[in-house]
Amino acid sequence: METGLHGKVVLVTGGAGGIGQAICRAFAAEGARVVVHHHSSAAAAVSLAEEIDGMAIRADLRDGKEALSMVRSIVSDFGGLDVCIANAGRYPTPSKPLWEIDAERWDSTMDSNLGVTVSTARAFLGHAAEVGRGSIVLIGSTAGIHGESGHADYAAAKGAITSGLLMSLKNDVSRIAGVRVNAVAPGWTVTPKKVEHGVDEELVKRATATMALKKLATPEDVASAVVMLASDEISGHITGQVIEVAGGMEGRLIP
Repeated sequence: METGLHGKVVLVTGGAGGIGQAICRAFAAEGARVVVHHHSSAAAAVSLAEEIDGMAIRADLRDGKEALSMVRSIVSDFGGLDVCIANAGRYPTPSKPLWEIDAERWDSTMDSNLGVTVSTARAFLGHAAEVGRGSIVLIGSTAGIHGESGHADYAAAKGAITSGLLMSLKNDVSRIAGVRVNAVAPGWTVTPKKVEHGVDEELVKRATATMALKKLATPEDVASAVVMLASDEISGHITGQVIEVAGGMEGRLIP
């Protein structure tokens, strides 16, 4: 199916990460001009940008001014910015119940997930409002839908992204007929980082216990959903929606 993304300028925040890399490659395969954002993974971002004939760009998205400067730089270099994938985020470790999560970790998790998504959306939608068109896809998590024991901070941040923030942004841009706001909420996804930490048979069994499809997702599964939502050709009448890429998960096992 034609996505209409050929020649479009696409920004992927956190593009050097496991899911981010798959998203960047998926857009490049559609002929898009991809900007790979990173904060500290310069080598990986530059390598990927060279592979897909894109561009790497650095910004600390916890700082709204840097987010705005990043968008302006992209528009200046490429002559526009059509699609934004707000993928950047950080999963906190170790697992702890809420009463053991101190204020410093809570604030850091909020800044690194909800905060960076807000600053990215603010910068991109400001540009979209000027030109009257654009598509942004926010990356949440099933942790924000079903909760996640030991990670109340992460679940709260991701939940805010795919509920109150998403629906508010969808309504904010209603005055701009050509702008769409959607979200993808990945479930258990086999990224290189998860493989490093160990994905054994017992872990897979627990993770898939409430899934209709008894398998973990791949980064490519998530990327396909992102491309679909970002495409005006495929999803031109879809906005304010959350697509779960989680094998039909209905909840999480409680320890």
